[in-house]
Formats: sequence, structure tokens, C-alpha cells
Amino acid sequence: MDSVRKIAVVAGAFFLVTEVSAIAGLALYGPVLGGADYVVGPGADTRVFLGALFEIVLAVAVIGTGVALFPVIKRQNEGAALGYVCGRLLEAAVILVGTVSVLSVVTLRRNFAGGADGSGASDGSGGDAASLVTAGKTLVAVHDWTFLFGPNFILGANTLVLAWLMYRSGLVPRFIAVLGLVGGPLICASATAVMFGLYEQVSVAGSLAALPVFAWEVALAVRLVTRGFQPSPASSRPGH
Repeated sequence: MDSVRKIAVVAGAFFLVTEVSAIAGLALYGPVLGGADYVVGPGADTRVFLGALFEIVLAVAVIGTGVALFPVIKRQNEGAALGYVCGRLLEAAVILVGTVSVLSVVTLRRNFAGGADGSGASDGSGGDAASLVTAGKTLVAVHDWTFLFGPNFILGANTLVLAWLMYRSGLVPRFIAVLGLVGGPLICASATAVMFGLYEQVSVAGSLAALPVFAWEVALAVRLVTRGFQPSPASSRPGH
């Protein structure tokens, strides 16, 4: 297996990991994101920790896609390739901010539970229950905004850059690149609609808007793992 084929396999595997870990993380976060009183309730901390672990894996895989693809896509346009890597780093950083905010809710819940168990009511370490609920909602709101900006706005921009490079170079079949060229702007437009309150991010409309990007990443991953890159016409021209 030559070096370019290895790069394709590694990049494709990273894309598949991003899909699995993103879905698993969001599903496992359910009790925190959907329960306003989680911070003063019995909690489901183990489940949340598993969700955070998947989010960490997601962030690593997001960075991995950019780093793995850089040696190949820089031959097409080094500036755009560097921008893609930086964009993936930013996307991962925003994801991790959301992870920290969710884990902070668990910390508040445990502090409250410790104070209540020790005295029968919340004390200085546990804090007032109403205040803790407000703090918990604030931290969940931070996660919701990072979820909007990371896996939507920034992902959309990154998708557009990579799909353009793939379309321009012919490294993958054109229909795959077109999925990204459509999906990137569409998910950005959907995120804008969510920001202005037209509909919820986790909704039928939001899910439909995310489908092209999902299809793009899965199709790209399967292509890279099973077939690798197509010979690039741009790379075969004199001077490349």
C-alpha cells in the first residue's frame, strides 16, 4: 500500500469516527441537555462521562481528518489546505468547550448532592438549589451555542473548502464533491436560521438541513477507505 493510499484510508477512518462519535455523544448527553433540573436531581453521571469521552474522540478525529489530508490537498492549493487544517482545529476547540460546560454541570450536581447528604439541605458548598439550576441552565446554553457554531457554522465552512478542493482536483468522484458543495452552505444557512429562532437546531428542519453534509462525509469516508483517491488531473499537469 503506497503512502497516498494509506493517507486515504486513515482520513476515511477519521471521517467515520467523527460520525459515530458525534451521534453517540449527543445521544448520551440527553439527561443533561433535556433535564433543566439535572443539577439538583439524581443524575446520570456515568452516561454523561461516556458522552464526554465520545466528544473527546470526536475532537481528535476532527483534527485527524485535517492533518491526514493536508499532504494530499496542499498539492492542489496550499493556502486552502492550510485553512482547512486550521478550521478543523477551531472546530475541535469549540467542541471541547461544549464538553467542558457539560462536565461542569456534573460537578455542580455532585457538589449539591454532597452538601445535601451532609446536612439534609444545601450548604455553602452545594449552593442554593435555585441558583444551581440557573447555573446549570447557563452551562447547557453554552454547550448549545458551541454545538451550533462548531458542528454547524465552522463545519459548514470546512466542508465547503474541502469539497471545493476535491471538486477542483478530481481526487474523488464529482458527485461526492457536489454533496459537500451543497451541504456546506446549507448547514451554515440552517445554523443562521436557528440563531434567529426560526426553528430548533435539533428538529426535523435542522436534521434535513444536515443530511447533505452527513451524506458527504459518509460517502467521502467510504470512497477513501475502499478505493482511495482518483488520479488528480491537476497534479499531472506540467509544473505540479
